[in-house]
Amino acid sequence: MYKRIRDLREDADLTQKQMSQILHCSQQVYSNYELGQRDIPTSILIALAKYYHTSTDYILGLVDKR
Repeated sequence: MYKRIRDLREDADLTQKQMSQILHCSQQVYSNYELGQRDIPTSILIALAKYYHTSTDYILGLVDKR
């Protein structure tokens, strides 16, 4: 899951700082999500799926189709 959110961000040509602003959190918190050092709250998971126009199942690694 953590690699997927990093890959989605990089595919969108966004920095961690930009993504953290979109999600209304600090860059450090977002970095911790990507590194797997912090669990991603459900509300953030849903926001990521909406932003990237994908499913939460894809982000969680349950399916491979975006």
